[in-house]
Amino acid sequence: MKLVHQINIAFGAALVIVLSVTAVLIHFVLLDHFMVAQKEDMKQVSAEITKSLENHTTLTAVTSLDSAKLSGEAVTLSPVTASGISAIVTDNNGNYVDVNTDELIPMASINIISSNAMILETATATQSGAVPVATAKAVESINLDKIWDGSDSRYLVDVTAVPQGKLTLLTSVSKIEEIERALLGRLLLVFAIGGVLILVLSHLITRKLIKPLIRLKEELTKVKGRQFADVQLVKASGEIGAVARTVHEMAGELHRFNRAQKQFFQNASHELKSPLMSIAGYTEGIRDGVFEGESVRKGLDIILSESARLKNIVTEMTLLAKLDSEEDIYKPVVVNVKELLTETIERVNPLLVKKQLALHPSIEEHADMLVLADRDKLLQALLNISSNAVRYANKHIYIHAAVHGGRVELSVSDDGNGIPEELLPYLFHRFVKGKDGESGLGLAIARAIVERCGGNIMAANRAGGGAEFSLAFPAATA
Repeated sequence: MKLVHQINIAFGAALVIVLSVTAVLIHFVLLDHFMVAQKEDMKQVSAEITKSLENHTTLTAVTSLDSAKLSGEAVTLSPVTASGISAIVTDNNGNYVDVNTDELIPMASINIISSNAMILETATATQSGAVPVATAKAVESINLDKIWDGSDSRYLVDVTAVPQGKLTLLTSVSKIEEIERALLGRLLLVFAIGGVLILVLSHLITRKLIKPLIRLKEELTKVKGRQFADVQLVKASGEIGAVARTVHEMAGELHRFNRAQKQFFQNASHELKSPLMSIAGYTEGIRDGVFEGESVRKGLDIILSESARLKNIVTEMTLLAKLDSEEDIYKPVVVNVKELLTETIERVNPLLVKKQLALHPSIEEHADMLVLADRDKLLQALLNISSNAVRYANKHIYIHAAVHGGRVELSVSDDGNGIPEELLPYLFHRFVKGKDGESGLGLAIARAIVERCGGNIMAANRAGGGAEFSLAFPAATA
């Protein structure tokens, strides 16, 4: 399943869960709110009816009844219905009291007209003038005792003491629930429409956000197919943009490495073929009698020289491969850089004498120059750099060592012609060498060793002429 569909399904499921929980909470909150509001209304109605009953007399009730009879209208005696609220007046024995006639009616004759309201009304006054008795349209009987003790959950109840006995107000819970369900239904419809709109918007936003990932996948497919040069930068923001830039940079590095690897094999084959051809040529010449006398000795010397060169190339290639891949070849210890520089100078001194060069060391005397490195490997790196300076210097070589900001800094410079500008970016690559260079592996080995020590190495041309190699290592403690 595609990522965009997974995100949409996950978001949709989360949205349904949230809206469902919200709907349930709203259902109970609305129901509770309507219940509380209805109870407040019942208290207000109860206060009004209580006040009316306290001022009521039988005489006024009869007068009202006679007036009603004369007009021929139906008279509602009690209970009174207001806003879905039904009222019943009972005496202390539980009998219904007709407040107009003060007649007691057994509770067995009190019935509910419907499940939503209870209304007791008198028959229409007859022409004979007889006082009607309260009757009820019975659908469902009630038991006030159950209502009073709270066991009948169909009604909200408010009971108030009045002079005639007890005033009981009733409201059907089903009517409140019906109103609540109607309102909740409208809210759910709004939720459903909003949810659909949110899902559509989410799908559009997700597709926009996922689009860079889809393009990034295509670029990674090119990396998998080793098409490093064809990888394009995917424009995106945030973390996706950072990943896209990293992938593009990685593809560039892989492209350069792939090209360098091909160049390495070409250079390696050339470097190995040259001594092998010399050895084979002189060997065949000696065997076939082409060389005689002193020429044979010279041929054997060249064979020995080329064999030594071949051995040196193979040794350096092996060391470089081990530095790149093997961890156990590098054994770091705390090394005193001053002692290492002194030994380096002693080892290159014969070359200095031979070429009549002057070496000018500048080493801080009072600073502790300690680094964590493999002593033999670091010595080899310094020898490679110093030998390179001896090869290209005209008269002077300068070695400087100091400690700055918790780092040990070294520099080796000469007064030669400097490094060709086109060679500088590739100087530390394998088999890259300048004029009069040897195998082209010395500086590559030096860089690999320095980096294994946690340091860095750079090469540049001095303003006054000549080349300068700068090395920096994290300072260590004894």
